[in-house]
Amino acid sequence: MDAVAPGPSTVSAPRSGASFPAMRAAKVPRSIVAGPYGHPFHPVAVTVPIGAWSSSLVFDLLGLAADDPRAFATGSRWLIAIGLGGAVGASVLGLFDLSRIPPGTPARRTALAHLALNVTAMGLFSAGLVLRLLDLGRVPVVAFGLSAIASAGLSVSGWLGGKLAYRWGVRVADENTQREGFETAA
Repeated sequence: MDAVAPGPSTVSAPRSGASFPAMRAAKVPRSIVAGPYGHPFHPVAVTVPIGAWSSSLVFDLLGLAADDPRAFATGSRWLIAIGLGGAVGASVLGLFDLSRIPPGTPARRTALAHLALNVTAMGLFSAGLVLRLLDLGRVPVVAFGLSAIASAGLSVSGWLGGKLAYRWGVRVADENTQREGFETAA
């Protein structure tokens, strides 16, 4: 049996970033507020809540081990509040980026899971902050538990965010633009 070579009607063009309109559109910012082409602000903004919330866990552990936990409990409350404020800003920027990802794509589903985990973390940190405000002199164990669960969810969310940027190139410059950084001067 002879194999039939694929003809022009059976072979589709490669769907690279340069030729695939949905991918190209996802790389362009919705607004300058989201950051310029190839340099989104969302990944920069997430460092505020991640840093604040990670530091709050350290303060919690120190507060749980200390004879006088008040200073650590106060520091942890402030760090959680700073993280919540930063998370609101990062969320707005993330929604700008999400709005450029076409519905029905694996990237969109991943972005929605990333969003859901982050909103859940914000809710858990908020609930923990309320518990902490009801007991100012120490680190409530339940509030620490909520922070630990939220932090675990943020770890998964961060991995998903990395997948969006590094695997699928959401808001990352296309390869033609990236090539400029690797060309040598003639």
